[in-house]
Amino acid sequence: MRASLLQIAVDEGESIGSRRERVASLVREQAGADLVVLPELWTTGAFAFESFGVEAEPLEGPTYEVMAKAASDAGVWLHAGSIPERDPEGPLYNTSLVFSPAGELAAAYRKIHRFGFDKGEAVLMGRGEELVTVRLPDTTVGLATCYDLRFPELFRGLVDVGAETLVIPAGWPERRRAHWTLLARARAVENQAFVLACGTAGTHAGVPQAGHSIVVDPWGEVLAEAGAGEEVLSVEFDPAKVGATRGQFPVLRDRVLGVERPHG
Repeated sequence: MRASLLQIAVDEGESIGSRRERVASLVREQAGADLVVLPELWTTGAFAFESFGVEAEPLEGPTYEVMAKAASDAGVWLHAGSIPERDPEGPLYNTSLVFSPAGELAAAYRKIHRFGFDKGEAVLMGRGEELVTVRLPDTTVGLATCYDLRFPELFRGLVDVGAETLVIPAGWPERRRAHWTLLARARAVENQAFVLACGTAGTHAGVPQAGHSIVVDPWGEVLAEAGAGEEVLSVEFDPAKVGATRGQFPVLRDRVLGVERPHG
C-alpha cells in the first residue's frame, strides 16, 4: 500500500481559493497512491483563531467540492485534512473529511480533544463525540486530529472498533516537535498499528510549525519522516504487518483496565 502525506505550508498571503486549487493539483499528482493525507486546518492555519468563524464552511462547502473532485481525478482515497465546519444548527467544529476514489464522502470526523486551555480552539469550536473509522480495501483506518494524539484512550477506542492504521492530520507547533515524534511512535507501539501523521510547514499566525510528518510501523520503527519545509512524503507499507505483529506479540489481549469482561 502506498501513502502520500502532503506537508503543505499555509501562506498568509495566499487566498484560500488559490490554496484549495494548489492543494488539489498536488493531490492529482499522487495518482497511483492508495491513500493521500492532508494536514489539519490547512485552509486557514491551525493557529489563525480569528479566521475560524470568518472562513468556516458547511460540511459540503467549497473545500468539500474541490477535494471530492481531486480524489476522483486522482483515483485515490483522500484524507482531506480538516476544515473549520459551520454546523447550521450548532457551533463550529474542527472536522476531517475522507473521500473515496470515486469522490464520495466516506467519513467525517469532528475532533474530540480541542486545544487551547480555555482559549482559541477550545472555546471557539464544539467537541466531537464519535469515534470514526473507515474501511479501505486493505486496512481499517482510525481517525484522529492533532491534539488528540496526547490522549491514548481515544486510540484504544479506535483499536477496539477495528482500527489497524491511525491517520492523524495536525498543525503541530515547532516548539513541541519532540513530543510529536515521541507520541506518534508511542501510539504505534501501544496499539500495534501503523501511524500516518501529517503536519504542516511554515508559520500559522506567528506560530512556526513542526513539519516532520511521519509514518511509523506497528513496532514503532519510523518508515519515513519529512523535514521542516513543504514536502510530499511518500511511503510504501504492508497493512498485513498489523495482524502479524499482533499475532507474534499479542500484548493487546493482556489488557485489563478499560476492557469489558463477562461476569460469572
